[in-house]
Amino acid sequence: MKIRNGGPADVPDILSLLDGAVAWLAAQGRTGQWGDQPFSTNRARVDQVSSYADEPFLIRLAVDEDGRTVGCCVLSEDRGRWIPAVGERELYVRNLVTDRDRKGSGIGAALIADAVEEARRRGIGLLRVDCYGGADRKLVGRYRALGFTETVAFEVDQPHGVWPGQVLEIRL
Repeated sequence: MKIRNGGPADVPDILSLLDGAVAWLAAQGRTGQWGDQPFSTNRARVDQVSSYADEPFLIRLAVDEDGRTVGCCVLSEDRGRWIPAVGERELYVRNLVTDRDRKGSGIGAALIADAVEEARRRGIGLLRVDCYGGADRKLVGRYRALGFTETVAFEVDQPHGVWPGQVLEIRL
């Protein structure tokens, strides 16, 4: 596996990864994070993913030996509107998704290690991420296993109810 920069031509592959993650979560009855509908059928989500190909975002893709995209990490120095600010420069993981057929193969860990190196390259001492913090908190546990520490919880009012979020960080 290698990690490379992505761009507009990679949006369909990213959407496919996200669709696979939604299907995987929905099959487990875990629809609180992203619902049960594919990203690729929701215009707002397609537009959001397409926007990752523009500044201020950096798309990093994990690609297997056959050239197939098996993971994606979107980074930005802009944390997004719902996340509490910090008083220092940070690199923010805006999206992380991996091929669910390769669960446990280290793709997510490799993308986070790459994000840590990108933060260091930019001279930034803080890498943060937010994730779904509801239900069984498995995703929070996964980020802890990747070296993140929980910081602040937050909530976002959604049409279907409150979405519970958790911010985590790695200090470099």
